[in-house]
Amino acid sequence: MEIAVLGTGGGARAHIARLAGLGHEVHVGTRDPRATLARTEPDMMGTPPFGTWLAGHPGIELHTFADAAARGELVINGIDGRNAVAALSGAARQLEGKALVDYAVPYVYDPDIEHPWPTPWGVMPTFDPCDSDSLAEQIQRALPETKVVKAFVTQEQETVVDPAAVGGGDHTMFVAGDHADAKRAATGLLTAYGWTDVLDLGPLVAARGMEMYAHLHSAIGFALGFGTRFGIKVVR
Repeated sequence: MEIAVLGTGGGARAHIARLAGLGHEVHVGTRDPRATLARTEPDMMGTPPFGTWLAGHPGIELHTFADAAARGELVINGIDGRNAVAALSGAARQLEGKALVDYAVPYVYDPDIEHPWPTPWGVMPTFDPCDSDSLAEQIQRALPETKVVKAFVTQEQETVVDPAAVGGGDHTMFVAGDHADAKRAATGLLTAYGWTDVLDLGPLVAARGMEMYAHLHSAIGFALGFGTRFGIKVVR
């Protein structure tokens, strides 16, 4: 299958590498390919420049968001939450009729906000939107002809693409969306990654809780030690 991954951060790279390893043709999207490849400094999370990473993954090409979306039968959104709606809107035509699996979190980083948690980025981000809306719903409203699925967002992406690395894979992944066929596509991808417990939370409004879970995920991660991988298990 031809799959587009929009974004070049650490999470996107986990999907790109795993998908390529599974034999998919992966198309990577970024805002400005030349600018992305020209970067020489790590990002705010300490992730090495994408060009350095790409050099170790021959055969993967970098496109604009629109060009990558046009090539993908299935699209994964890893664009940062602050810029996701605007960036995806610029590829609205290329995304028409396609399933878009969104794992972005609507973080807002305010350096003037003090927080007792010592985070790698220096401050604890807030959410916008939050509670009465979600980023996934905003994307769906901006792209009414696209089938948005919220998934992957309750785990680090390294765990999403390799669930067996934590507890032998005995944990739960969630999906939500308003299009049954798109949720089946997302679930199929998760199955290929190795997930055996995928819980459908229903319509896309459930994305609100999935996105807000990021604060609890951070709290658990900080308690266990930053970088520790862990899973969530729904017992039923």
